[in-house]
Amino acid sequence: MQNQVFATYGHGTHNDFVILFDPDDLLTITPAQVAAMCHRKSGVGADSSTASVIGADGMIRIIKHEGKWFMDYRNADGSIAEMCGNGIRVMARYLVTKGHQREGIFAIDTRAGIKHLRVPTEDDISVNMGKVYDESEVVEATVNGATYAGFNINVGNPHAVVFTHDLSTLGPLEVAPMVTPADSYPEGVNVEFVEILPGQEAKMRVHERGSGETQSCGTGTCAVALAATIKSGGALPSRWVIYPPGGRLVVDIDGHSNATLTGPAVLLEDYDVSAYLS
Repeated sequence: MQNQVFATYGHGTHNDFVILFDPDDLLTITPAQVAAMCHRKSGVGADSSTASVIGADGMIRIIKHEGKWFMDYRNADGSIAEMCGNGIRVMARYLVTKGHQREGIFAIDTRAGIKHLRVPTEDDISVNMGKVYDESEVVEATVNGATYAGFNINVGNPHAVVFTHDLSTLGPLEVAPMVTPADSYPEGVNVEFVEILPGQEAKMRVHERGSGETQSCGTGTCAVALAATIKSGGALPSRWVIYPPGGRLVVDIDGHSNATLTGPAVLLEDYDVSAYLS
């Protein structure tokens, strides 16, 4: 590739992303190129003395079609995903900070439908994530020799939300947990392990399909909020404060099961990624 291509590194509760601004949809990026950029040892930032993190949990390519922003999201292995709740806030922060979009309320289209966001110049961003569905199915996830039970939750992408009394006993999530029934998730699944705390709060860890364990998962926190409501015998509307390893997120689910996710979005450095796309 002859022309230089720059990307921005950003994160939402340390769920981190490589952001490519391609409004005219000119870039053709292969799964292998995405995986190279996101690689934790040799990816974006590896050749920079100032980089605090190498690689990323996923790539966001920002496209504009017929006047509408579109989020082309890819997992760290290059596979296509419906959307990302932390990533869409980071994308919105990028658009406002870089002067492509005025602050306030605006829409971003995704493979899981159009999402509306409230984006101030600073402070937390809120995104209407749409409906969160309980698929009325008990699921189990097995990892490190232990099995945990929970619920099949759909947030436009698939989640298995399972519960433990003590998250500290979970052990490493270096490989994807075995989830049953497997045929409920033909395209893979994000698995959330949850410990419910007093006062409508919960801690979680997550293994994301195509990325492995991440520091946070936006759609996952919405799935956790609904599953925790069911698990605790509560009712909608409900508000949950969720603590993934990377920080704090707030999820509000109204009486019609529509979820709003609120949390931070941070932009850090710009990097020349031309070498990954050549």
